[in-house]
Amino acid sequence: MFTRFKYPRLNVAIKTFGMKATVPHEVVNSGLTSEFRFPTRLRFGAGCASFIVDDIVEAGYKQVSIIYADVVEDFYRNLRDEMHGRGVQTHAYAPRVGEPSIADLADAMDSAVDPETDAVIGIGGGSVLDLAKLVAAMIGNDQPIREAFGIGKLNQRKAHLICVPTTSGTGSEVSPNAILTDTDEQLKKGVVSPWLLPDASYIDPALTVSLPPAVTASTGVDALTHCIEAYANRFAHPLIDPYALQGVRLIAGSLERAYSRGDDLDARSAMALGSMYGGLCLGPVNTAAVHALAYPLGGEYHIAHGLANAVLLPHVLAFNLEAAPQRYADIAIALGAADRGNPIDTARAGITRIRELNSACGIPGSLRQIGIPAEAAPRLAEAAMKVQRLLVRNVREVTVADAEMIYRKAMK
Repeated sequence: MFTRFKYPRLNVAIKTFGMKATVPHEVVNSGLTSEFRFPTRLRFGAGCASFIVDDIVEAGYKQVSIIYADVVEDFYRNLRDEMHGRGVQTHAYAPRVGEPSIADLADAMDSAVDPETDAVIGIGGGSVLDLAKLVAAMIGNDQPIREAFGIGKLNQRKAHLICVPTTSGTGSEVSPNAILTDTDEQLKKGVVSPWLLPDASYIDPALTVSLPPAVTASTGVDALTHCIEAYANRFAHPLIDPYALQGVRLIAGSLERAYSRGDDLDARSAMALGSMYGGLCLGPVNTAAVHALAYPLGGEYHIAHGLANAVLLPHVLAFNLEAAPQRYADIAIALGAADRGNPIDTARAGITRIRELNSACGIPGSLRQIGIPAEAAPRLAEAAMKVQRLLVRNVREVTVADAEMIYRKAMK
């Protein structure tokens, strides 16, 4: 059973109208407006990916670039062969393992783009989808990618864009975000633009059942972090709150089963839906300090994004808790923690629940266990301060000294 959704095109935008950057969580903030932008076509459910070729042919696309993860080689070949059988030409690129860099984008453009390319399909985890989104945006576009880093700086996209996630993590299939590593600065940088929202997304939980346990865990906690940071955020909004909390409930309630029993399609479906909800939060609200502090770990030490988030998450929440106790208490309840009778104690129980979930899914308890030396803390803190587009959203101001303290606590 799958579900097909079609939505009108809506802008993704946040306007603060002079609002002070204070924590708006305990009351509804009437000074903050938010607009959603969904993919025009969204299919969800086991088996829904089988409709990709029908939709491509129906829309009349003739030259398709496919960016895919090599772990889904069989799915890619079947898709390619079916397209060729129906008169659609394809070009393909399977990026190297790891998170994409500026050089990888150039390689993908050279390998997979034909002058007549009119559609791009990304099939894989968040890194592959991000790369596909940027390939689509760069076709027929002479804007240097470095000029697109930031919010609202990308100038266009001409090619049709389809995203097919094979992990439940980034929510890239429904977000206007894409991340690339700038190897010159050893830092991951984001492109955030409505042009990066896919035209169509196929969220098929059956494509995730073969995901290894460790990847299931790290990508799952990445999705959980999206939801948590969207709900406890300086720019949190009542339009987004229900998606964020329901994402927390779904992921917290299904991650251990998906980790230990990968073929549990119910758990995989819940994870896919929770991840999608997290992705929907990224455009209107976005993430905060957990992600900002995770980026230097990926940029310098090549730590997988989800793993970096998972290890940092309880430490950043402990730092933030006093700034928005009721919000973190709400999150704790959604995580499955018991109500302790007051927001602070309930919120602390939520942090304990996150630590338990990490442990149950084999996620290391410290940065030291994943190879980050203590002497790196000052350098990482300085690098994290460059990610102001996320730090300004954190519920508590983070100074360079605060960031270094968080890193050091996460190293113990």
